Amino acid sequence: MKRKILSMILGTAIAASLLTGCGGSQEAAATTAAAAAAADTTAAAADSSAAADAATEAAKAATGEGKKVGVAMPTQSSERWINDGANMKKQLEALGYEVDLQYAEDDVQMQVSQIENMIASGVNCLVIASIDSSALVNVEEQAKNAGIPIIAYDRLLMDTDAVAYYATFDNKGVGTAIGNYIKEAKDLDAAKAAGESYTIEFFMGSPDDNNALFLYNGLMEVLQPYLDDGTLVCKSGRTSFEDTCILRWSQETAQQNCENYLTGFYADEKLDI
Repeated sequence: MKRKILSMILGTAIAASLLTGCGGSQEAAATTAAAAAAADTTAAAADSSAAADAATEAAKAATGEGKKVGVAMPTQSSERWINDGANMKKQLEALGYEVDLQYAEDDVQMQVSQIENMIASGVNCLVIASIDSSALVNVEEQAKNAGIPIIAYDRLLMDTDAVAYYATFDNKGVGTAIGNYIKEAKDLDAAKAAGESYTIEFFMGSPDDNNALFLYNGLMEVLQPYLDDGTLVCKSGRTSFEDTCILRWSQETAQQNCENYLTGFYADEKLDI
């Protein structure tokens, strides 16, 4: 449901961005304001069917006929990004947009080149899920100078004023949900009352993704009290985001860290979480 809602919001944002980017009459300005208001309303009530219907109608109000959207995704190594890209392309094409969907395979320079090519090909709007937002500042400026609105998808684009919209999930809420799952699955309150403990180690997201920190904060909002009272024990001592983040979610780095933890701290003891 949340992915469907987000697609609707994204469609609305693209419609509003294209109208804003193209300038036009007072009628176009009024339509833009209405679309932006609809997007805000939908984001504030993501689980409301009424809000979903409003977002759908707002998106359908602006035709995508004759307009082209460039979608820059980070990688196909994760099923999540494959599904997001395919779903976005399907939704936008249903609204009449031509879609140029590109994956950069976690290669920063490849993503820069792909976006430059999209700008050169005359896209009317860019949707960017960045690999490293700091590396995209110059190409984002190129898009701005060309009058091409940018929608940051899931990952916030930093250090730029070229972004028209930011479509994302409640990443802190995701972290909180993970924390609550651990709390309930291990019944940490009962363990605390019984003087029992569980071992835990952390593997967090990429430090160049703003969402990873939001998720970490939501997770620790639930788990930190249990770390403080000894119900959860991290034998490596690595609990800060700086100590547990993994650049670009490298599977190799995560595996190496896990092997080091198991060898160094859990040779004679079970790692619970």
